[in-house]
Amino acid sequence: MAERLLVRALKGGKSVKIVTLRGKKITKMPSILENLPGLKTLDLQNNLIPKVCPEISTLTQMTVLNLGNNLLEEVPEEMKYLTSLKKLHLFGNRIHRFASGACDGLQNLILLNLNNNQLKWIPEEVNRLKSLKCLSINHNQLASIPKELCFLENLSELQLNYNQLICIPEEIKFLKMLQKLLLVRNNIDVLPEGFCDLLNLRILDIAGNVIQIFPPGFQDLQLREFYCEGNPLFLKQPVNAIKKEEVWSLQNWKISRNLQLVPLQILICSHKCFNQRGHNLFGIVQV
Repeated sequence: MAERLLVRALKGGKSVKIVTLRGKKITKMPSILENLPGLKTLDLQNNLIPKVCPEISTLTQMTVLNLGNNLLEEVPEEMKYLTSLKKLHLFGNRIHRFASGACDGLQNLILLNLNNNQLKWIPEEVNRLKSLKCLSINHNQLASIPKELCFLENLSELQLNYNQLICIPEEIKFLKMLQKLLLVRNNIDVLPEGFCDLLNLRILDIAGNVIQIFPPGFQDLQLREFYCEGNPLFLKQPVNAIKKEEVWSLQNWKISRNLQLVPLQILICSHKCFNQRGHNLFGIVQV
């Protein structure tokens, strides 16, 4: 079946723009794809492909490549030749590393999906993906985020759910365009103060971490959705305010249903409210 579809596509030659071969039990990427120089979209999802063929490097006009749910073990080096590529789907493989130079030519890439793989680290070269807007690496084994990732100035969505992250780099403050950040089910115990510089952030989900307190300035974020259930909030003894004045309000945020109180480091209201100060002190706001 796959062979017949390819033969049909080859008859179209340069005019062929889309090839879809989903779930055909293909075990080897067809090398004859090089005869389709005008190809824009190649969909090989749900097959048994362990590596890409060298001939894919000739598809320089391709904008969408879907290799999801195959048997790849690395982000292939051949990706660097796909200079027009905008969307790259590599979810559901066995990827545990980036091949050297894989990011070099992907200056037009806007979406990269690496969900459900085995990545333990992200290379520093990720900062070469200058146009990237959406990066999703859910359900991997990441223990850290390279600071270089934080210099992707066009990034608006970052998904890192279900990894093994223990911290977020202070450099995250440079992701000025970030609107959606998902960090569900990691081991993060603190958010850096630079986090509060993400003034375009609208959706934040940190459910299922080990965060006890939020950094000063957190109340300045213009969030529309905020989820933090499953964190050990209020294990420390809060400081009592002398009087209520200019109290932080979350009434415009869509939040976790069971969230009634939020601990904020140092201050949540004016300087007149507390009779104690210190970096380890925090107040509570009622939602």
